[in-house]
Amino acid sequence: MQALLVQLKYELERFRASEKSIESVFIGGGTPSTVAPELYEPLFKMLQKYLSANIEITSEANPNSATKEWLRGMWKLGVNRISFGVQSFNNDKLKILNRAHSPEDAIEAIKSAKEIGFVNLSLDLIYATLGDSKALLKHDIQTAFTLPINHISAYALTIEEGTPFEKKPHMAKETLDITTWIFEEIQKHGFTQYEISNFGTYQSQHNLGYWQYKNYIGLGSGAVGSLDQVRLYPTSNVENYIKNPMDIKSEVLTQEDIKIEKIFLGFRSIVGVHQNILNKEELKRAQLLYTEKKLSHKDDVFYNVDYLLADEITLFISS
Repeated sequence: MQALLVQLKYELERFRASEKSIESVFIGGGTPSTVAPELYEPLFKMLQKYLSANIEITSEANPNSATKEWLRGMWKLGVNRISFGVQSFNNDKLKILNRAHSPEDAIEAIKSAKEIGFVNLSLDLIYATLGDSKALLKHDIQTAFTLPINHISAYALTIEEGTPFEKKPHMAKETLDITTWIFEEIQKHGFTQYEISNFGTYQSQHNLGYWQYKNYIGLGSGAVGSLDQVRLYPTSNVENYIKNPMDIKSEVLTQEDIKIEKIFLGFRSIVGVHQNILNKEELKRAQLLYTEKKLSHKDDVFYNVDYLLADEITLFISS
């Protein structure tokens, strides 16, 4: 936590942060709910003058470690949104996913957060895992909507290198049919899809910031920051980070890299893609997709009408 403070001071200067210029804060990665609120206090003190009015400050939390005391402590610091890593309300599935909480823990944690005063509450659901059925997933979705939430993130299980699932590739079972069905089920409950994995009556300002290609400070070991054309990577080794929080690698992006990312992020969210970033050939392809009703167009911006085609549309336009 002291190393974070050292890096934060450095980043605020590097990003030339001015009073009230920070639009959102997101505490995530690892399990923030295992860190006592008082340990976050120095960071919040340093940030205080930079935070804009009505700022969204989110913390991720695991249901088994987000105690009432922890939630109360974070609320006092100014955190006003919690994103719970629920994953499922099915006991067997939680065991398969190596989660330490029970469905009851998740339900209780979300209700406690509401009682404390949190209005903006989100939960994550994971689908496309071994053993999933429509009945199980429907139960997860229905249970989620009995809770005081205004946002859901739905992620397909992906197998990453260096994770416990690396040796179990059969665990991931995504199909287009199931993904489409899940998206429809969530939207039936009145939540709008505003990005490929995100739905709500509330849209996370922090999430939107990434998709709108705003600059962001990446604080902590393994975080990623972005300043204009430069991507910033603090060391992913925690011990090294503690010794030297300024061990930050940088990567200069080309204009082409930036354009591809803007197209990709724009088409997988409500942000869309402004036609002025497209060259003549790309604009022609985008207009063809508009004619074919694969894209919509308003105020010089192209919007994707089916986020599941985001990758294909990006490849088609950029090839």
